[in-house]
Amino acid sequence: MLDTKHIKSNFPILKTKSNGYSLVYLDNASTTQKPKAVIESISNFYRKDNANVHRGVYSLSEQATAKYEEAKEKVVRFIGAKDAKEIIFTKNATEGLNLLAFSLGKTFLKKGDVVLVSGGEHHSNLVPWQLASQIFGFTVEAVKMTVEGRWDLGDFQNKIKTLPVKIVSVAHASNSSGVIHPVEKIVPWIREKKALLILDGAQSVPHMPVSVARLGCDFLVFSGHKMLGPTGIGVVWGKKDLLLQMEPYQGGGGMIREVHLTESTWADVPERFEAGTPPIAEAVALGVAVDYLSAIGMGAVFEHEKQLTEYALGEIQKISGVEIYGPMDMISRGGIISFGIRGVHPHDIATICDTFGIAIRAGHHCSQSMMGVWKTEATARVSFYIYNTEKDVDELIKAIGKVKRVFQIKN
Repeated sequence: MLDTKHIKSNFPILKTKSNGYSLVYLDNASTTQKPKAVIESISNFYRKDNANVHRGVYSLSEQATAKYEEAKEKVVRFIGAKDAKEIIFTKNATEGLNLLAFSLGKTFLKKGDVVLVSGGEHHSNLVPWQLASQIFGFTVEAVKMTVEGRWDLGDFQNKIKTLPVKIVSVAHASNSSGVIHPVEKIVPWIREKKALLILDGAQSVPHMPVSVARLGCDFLVFSGHKMLGPTGIGVVWGKKDLLLQMEPYQGGGGMIREVHLTESTWADVPERFEAGTPPIAEAVALGVAVDYLSAIGMGAVFEHEKQLTEYALGEIQKISGVEIYGPMDMISRGGIISFGIRGVHPHDIATICDTFGIAIRAGHHCSQSMMGVWKTEATARVSFYIYNTEKDVDELIKAIGKVKRVFQIKN
C-alpha cells in the first residue's frame, strides 16, 4: 500500500479548500496535480539554468542543454526504451499524434491505404487521421467496440486481414471506460500484415509499468501533465529507423541541416521533429516527475489504483439508480469509472459534487464515438491517482446521495 498521507503532503494544492471543503480531486484522467519537487524544478530552472538549448556555446546554454537531454534519458528508461535519440518532445500527446498522422501520412501512406483505429478512441487519435487523410488520400477505418468498452477482437482481426491496413493507431488504455486493451493479442496480426503500431499511452504510461520493448509497438505517445508533470510537454517515442525515414511535421529553426532559398535539408532525429525553441523548463520538470513516480514504483502505483477502483466500484454499485458504463469488474481495467444517475444530467452531478469540494469530470471526455456505443451524450467520470484514498471515495458516495436527494431520485 502507498503511504498516501505522506504523498498528499507533497502536493500543495491538496491542502487547499474548494467551496469551503477540503479538496477531493478525482479528475486525474484529465490532468494530475503536481508535487512540490516538480513545481520547484520549474522555478529553479528559470532562476539558475535558463538559456536556449542546442545553440549556444556559452556555459549557461550548455548547462540548459544538458538538463534538457537528461530529461530524455529519464523518459527513455521509464518506458523501457534504449536510445534518447528516439524521444521527441512535443507540447502534449495530441501534438504527438498530429505529428505522426501528418509525417507518416506524407512518408508512408498513399491513396487506398488504411489507417485502423478503434471505435472508442479519444478525439486526439481520430481527428488528426481524418485531417491527414484528406490531404494524403488514405482511408480511416474503425474497429467495433463492445458495450463494456473493449475491442471486438474478431472484428479487429478481420479488418487487419482483409483491409490494406498500413498503420494501426489505438489507445493502450481508455479514458472513458478505464479498459486496458490487450495489445499483445493484436501485435501478431499487425506484424503479419507488416503494418505499424502506434499506441496512445496517455492513460497507461502514468498509471502502470510500460515497456515499449514488451508491448511491441513502433510508436508510443503520452503527455507529461497526466503524470505529475507540467502542462506543455508531451512525448513521442519512435523506432529510430522509422523516424529517420519520416519527413518533418513542422519547419523552422533547430530542425534543419542546411537552408537555401529554394530548399532545405533536415537535421538528424529527434531534432528534425522539434522545430523552434522546445519546452525546456517543462521537459526538465517532466524528468523530475519521472523521478518521483520511479521512486514510488509503477507497479505500486498500478496496484494502489486497482484497489481503490475496486472499492469504488463496490460502493457505487450499492446506490440505486446509478448506472456504471464500462466493465463492472477489475479484469483489464484501470482507475477510471464512468457513471450516470437516471434522470440527472452528468453536468448536474459534477456541479453538486463541486459544492462539496469534489472535482469530477462530466461530458463526453473527447470520446463521442464511445458515447455512441453507450447510447448517451455524456457521463460523469471519476479517475484516481497516487494521492487518492478510500476516504475520497466515501466523500464521493455521500455527494452522489446528495445529488439523488436534490433531484428526488428514489430508485
